[in-house]
Amino acid sequence: MILIADAVSERCDAVLRDHAIDVVRAVGVPLPVLLAQLVDAEGMIVRSAVQVDRAVLDAAPGLRVIGRAGVGVDNVDVAAATERGVVVVNTPDGNTISACEHAVALLFAMLRRIPAAVHSLEAGEWKRSAFTGNELFGKTVGIVGVGRIGREVAARLAPFGVLLLGHDPVIGEEGVRAHGLVPVSFEELLERADILSIHVPLLPATRGMIGAEALGRMKTGSWVVNCARGGVVDERALRSALDSGQIVGAALDVFEQEPPGHPHLLVGHPRVIATPHIAASTHEAQERVAVEVAMQVAAYLQGRPARGIVNPEAAFR
Repeated sequence: MILIADAVSERCDAVLRDHAIDVVRAVGVPLPVLLAQLVDAEGMIVRSAVQVDRAVLDAAPGLRVIGRAGVGVDNVDVAAATERGVVVVNTPDGNTISACEHAVALLFAMLRRIPAAVHSLEAGEWKRSAFTGNELFGKTVGIVGVGRIGREVAARLAPFGVLLLGHDPVIGEEGVRAHGLVPVSFEELLERADILSIHVPLLPATRGMIGAEALGRMKTGSWVVNCARGGVVDERALRSALDSGQIVGAALDVFEQEPPGHPHLLVGHPRVIATPHIAASTHEAQERVAVEVAMQVAAYLQGRPARGIVNPEAAFR
């Protein structure tokens, strides 16, 4: 039996049933109910809302696989799952286009001050001069993380006449160059970029990497876009840089704590536009990840090769 604990498309259920796998939905239930339903589960499928920690794993003695309908697995204790021989799979391709398009949309909305102009007009105002924006043309865009999403963002920005800098220690300089970006060090990227676009996973090495030191290296009057993970950016350092004018605009889809508290030091700031972690929230992406995660979970449980295994070592325990 597979327990679906988060709101994924019902295409997921259909694919699993097509593979003769029983499905139980437990979306939005209290934690004690969820734990009770996990007792008989061989697999579990989540998005980002449910935290799969040691307590959850302890409640599922027969669990063999956890499917994450999305890319990031920071809501899953992968180390604990590996200790128990539970394989974790994600869907690295399903929301790439949606996340990329949202990052580009936020970038343009930030440069042209679109949300503020909309709100002003809705309030009955006509203040054209108050919303003079900036062109993207001629800017230098620094992309940190030239993975699936970062390289798609670069491909969409290239026709706008920008200089694209890239930094990604995983694929190296040749990998960055192969995707049409100029490879530079992290420090050089910060110093040269007019716009910083962040596309790295949340790992111990990336947590807080865009902090006071990194922001201080950037040009006075530059912009930051983060559609990756909130913990990559030090929110207090960003607030300070916005208040000082070092950073003149930020576009954020993610936060250190989600949902962020209210009031929040960045949400509502006059130099910030923010959305509630919706970069992957398109109908098309949610259909894709639902089908993809179901196919992977079914393949693993039935002894066939599965893509997107995050911790292959767990399969040998």
